Amino acid sequence: MDVQEQGRADGVVAPPGLTQREADTRRRRGEGNTAVRGSSRSYGRILRTNVFSFFNTILFVIGAALLALGRYNDAFTSVGLGLVNAGISAVQEIRAKRKLDQLQLLDRARVTVVRDGRDVQVVPEEVVRGDVLHVRPGDQVVVDGPVLNGGLVEVDESLLTGESEALLKEPGDDLLSGSFCVGGEGHQLARDVGAASHASRLTADVRRVSTDATPLQRQIDFVVRLVMLLVALMSATILLQAALEGFSLVRVVQTTAVLSGLVPYGLFFLVALAYTVGAARSAGNGALVQQVNAVESMSNVDVVCTDKTGTLTTGRLVLTEVVPVGPVPAGEVDRLVGSMARSATAGNLTTAALAAALPGEAWAVRDEVPFSSSSRWSALRTDDGGYVLGAPDRLAPQLSGAPLTDAVTERTAQGLRVLVVARATDPATPLRDASGRPRLPALDPLALVVLADELRPGVPETIARFAADGTDLKVVSGDDPRTVAALARQAGLDGGEPVSGADLDALADPELDALVARAAVFGRIAPEQKERLVDALRRQGRYVAMIGDGVNDARALKRAQVGVAMKSGSAVTRDVADIVLTEDSLAALLPAQHEGRRIISGIGTSMQVFLARVGTQGLVILAVTMLGLGFPYSPANVGLTLLTVGVPTLFLTTWARPTRPDPRLLTTLWRFVVPAVVVTAAGGVGVYAFHYTSLLDGLSRADAPDGFLTAFERFTGLSSDDVGFAEAAATIGAQTALSTFVSYAAFLLILFLRPPYRFFASWTRPDGDRRPAVLVAALVAAFSAGLFVPAFTGYFGLTDAADPVFRTVLPALVVWFVLLSAVYRARLLERALGLAPREQDRVPAH
Repeated sequence: MDVQEQGRADGVVAPPGLTQREADTRRRRGEGNTAVRGSSRSYGRILRTNVFSFFNTILFVIGAALLALGRYNDAFTSVGLGLVNAGISAVQEIRAKRKLDQLQLLDRARVTVVRDGRDVQVVPEEVVRGDVLHVRPGDQVVVDGPVLNGGLVEVDESLLTGESEALLKEPGDDLLSGSFCVGGEGHQLARDVGAASHASRLTADVRRVSTDATPLQRQIDFVVRLVMLLVALMSATILLQAALEGFSLVRVVQTTAVLSGLVPYGLFFLVALAYTVGAARSAGNGALVQQVNAVESMSNVDVVCTDKTGTLTTGRLVLTEVVPVGPVPAGEVDRLVGSMARSATAGNLTTAALAAALPGEAWAVRDEVPFSSSSRWSALRTDDGGYVLGAPDRLAPQLSGAPLTDAVTERTAQGLRVLVVARATDPATPLRDASGRPRLPALDPLALVVLADELRPGVPETIARFAADGTDLKVVSGDDPRTVAALARQAGLDGGEPVSGADLDALADPELDALVARAAVFGRIAPEQKERLVDALRRQGRYVAMIGDGVNDARALKRAQVGVAMKSGSAVTRDVADIVLTEDSLAALLPAQHEGRRIISGIGTSMQVFLARVGTQGLVILAVTMLGLGFPYSPANVGLTLLTVGVPTLFLTTWARPTRPDPRLLTTLWRFVVPAVVVTAAGGVGVYAFHYTSLLDGLSRADAPDGFLTAFERFTGLSSDDVGFAEAAATIGAQTALSTFVSYAAFLLILFLRPPYRFFASWTRPDGDRRPAVLVAALVAAFSAGLFVPAFTGYFGLTDAADPVFRTVLPALVVWFVLLSAVYRARLLERALGLAPREQDRVPAH
């Protein structure tokens, strides 16, 4: 007879199992309990994806060409930032891969199998299909398969299903890998092993990389792709013109480097840096960020789904009341119940709660029947008689007097746990029958013991703050719906009518969506149903955070946009979570959410600065090219972006204040950026054209001063007798004037975004923060001083500071500031396009 046939519940005793030779043969056939391998991307693929992205490949080609031409500074400027971004992204993804690959639901403890008719200790990987395992209390089940005849096994599946009560498994019932034996003893047939087992399938599911891009990341990606497309079109046009005019190879490569630099790739670096700072701040508040974008993602969350046990509650019980129902007075009953709890040698959550809340002393126990989920009662026998603590319905047939149904129903309807304390009617009646099995004697009721789950500290306050912040809360648990609903009410959540998991199975997706939208409390929910609930919320456009502590929550955490685990939860759940609450406190999510909103606010402001710079440079290049003047930028000039954009955005992001995410962020961006680009580019083209034509005329004259020619020979590296010297000198002089004007304008643009006083409040209202104004003053001073330092001007491809530049740039800046202020105050862009200004855009008059 095959060993699997031996496992049927047909009255046959547990089989002798396989021989060692049979086990070895099956292992060679691939039927061993081999752990699943990592399924995430390989290291090589991660590096290829991040380092050799489309944009980086373009930068590398340009950088190689610049290196071949000896333009080392230009090459570093063009390639450096792309490499930094690629390195940050690759490190983050490799870290996530290593964590996922290390996930294991099953521990490494040895298990007992029956080989050659005797018990043998082996590691879980040595179990093969068809083995017979001997399961005892404390053992973890490592394969799937039925209980064989001759045994009853009590297992805890809370890690897998969320069901807090232990389950009794009879012959023929399946034991699932990942559960624990907590009572009884029996044999199990190894039917599903290795990758086919429940634990392996669950591990493989949670190992899948499924990180969602946040709304901000998608918006930045859209903006960057749009800019790349525009730059590509502009590059093709300008390079075609260069080919027709016979530009040199050096000029073509430099032009390509400048045009590629228009892509605001620094935004990705800024976002990564902001995420890192936000993660550090959140960790200080009890929320450890494991997924780089999780803090920013939390800012978008509008619904939080949470388990009950271990998340809203501590996992402990608290005594609510002791209700005397017999002749013993209240004070004496309290002491009696407290003494029973202290005398139990096999303690549990119930006895711990009773001993902590009630007076009493330990008794001398003559016999004891420990509590089990199958019997649902426990008992002690002392010199004074027998005392029983158990479920009302289980003890009811043995209880004397009037039924306790009404009093019990009243409290269980509130989701409370009710137990009956009773005393044996005959003190001499034993607690066991002749064969030693536990047996209930006739009983006299003494009291009802009412217990409730203990809320974690601060949970009601946190739920109230979530509600005030516009974030919905849904409690999703494997426990009884009534118990879950009562706990929700205790925490301050009005969940309405609770929903049972059995009610969800027959619902199609549209019906499920409607039910999930209106209900807030769900009980008896299986792990697969938790995933369906998350999917239903996501179909409705909700941004979901899922909080859990057990392995049964792991897949739902992966389905949600933000997965949150408790530190006290299972290792698998902690490893797959985006955020781990290090103090097991929901309150830590609120600072994390506010930190995410601060990041979004800061990045939104930084995007305005970035795009204003990109748009200005692009428009200047187009206009100057159309005018037939020298190319307005060199790769070294573009390096000034670090000072004019990079440094300001770092500080602006750090100083940002939390605000609710703007659903029309891109609209807000173009409302600010377009006027800034047009006005700044117009001023820049005017400054450039004036200096280019003036210098070209002056350098072409025969009476040009020798010192004047000598200075430009040093700047250009050409002799005044060389062909093209005048054009090269005029170009570098005009580039200096343009870069000076645009740099000062970029600094002053910060005052429009973060006005320190009402005088500057043409775009938005002042927020009382003077730090941005101090930053602007410091940047202006630093840049102005740098213009007088040869090392600074030489590195960025500028001429030395010259009076003609300042005499032109400073008046142009005054005109620029006045004109841009007028455009913003009058909302000329919106009026030109026939758009009504938004109410939040209106700035009160002086």
